[in-house]
Amino acid sequence: MELDLLQYQFIRNAILASIFASIVCGMIGVIIIEKKLVMMSGGIAHISYGGVGLGYLFGFEPIIGAFLISVLAALGIGCIRRKGGTRFDVVIGLFWSLGMALGVLFIALMPGYPPDLSSYLFGSILSVTRTDLYLMAILTLFVFLIITLLFNYWKALIFDEEFAAILGINTTFLEYLLFVLIAMAVVVLIRVVGITLILALFTAPTAIAAMIVKTLSSRMVLSVLLGSIFCLVGLWISYFLNVASGAAIVIFSAISYSLVYAVMAIIHRSRLLDYR
Repeated sequence: MELDLLQYQFIRNAILASIFASIVCGMIGVIIIEKKLVMMSGGIAHISYGGVGLGYLFGFEPIIGAFLISVLAALGIGCIRRKGGTRFDVVIGLFWSLGMALGVLFIALMPGYPPDLSSYLFGSILSVTRTDLYLMAILTLFVFLIITLLFNYWKALIFDEEFAAILGINTTFLEYLLFVLIAMAVVVLIRVVGITLILALFTAPTAIAAMIVKTLSSRMVLSVLLGSIFCLVGLWISYFLNVASGAAIVIFSAISYSLVYAVMAIIHRSRLLDYR
């Protein structure tokens, strides 16, 4: 990206937003994939749309509404998941649809002309405001501190939850805390890639890192770096081609994953041939 672009405030805001999003994705994404919570994360992301609509309806910041609804939904889904009694995928599907429907309903109830919500659905990193940045910075700092301070507990939860419980670790509390962190991550990502594209940024950097490095800490660090690259390159593409920023970031992430997967498959096959 040309240095003269940095004179624009919206470009600087977009770069900061990219960094915050990458930190959150890199750290939370690893845990999400290992705990097989990808679809749950998508459900929480789509539920947040109801919070966006609620914010517009009652006249407060939509991103705050998304945060509140996401956290409440994450705790509710977590409670249902822990208690069992019903198929978890059915619950996710219902919450997923309910959140989108509530968003549409709240917007329809607004007086006057309805607002354009495309930036919340598909991302608009170039329109990130100072208020968005403050909230993203606070949530990113919280996620970073919780993951780093409890890192050994997260490792125990990921690799052997039953053994962690035997050791006296409160796995129930950790799991609920993880659901809240996912909700926070969703809010950080909404303005970057949008509600409908969040899963790609959760999974692509982490999946690539998993093919390259093995330890949990290394995967998190590499995921953060890859996420930053995807966001910044996608930002550059969206600016110069005048396309949606979220779409550009996700497409570049998907292409990168495909290329790395193909290269690693070739390397693995060549090693097998050499072994024979």
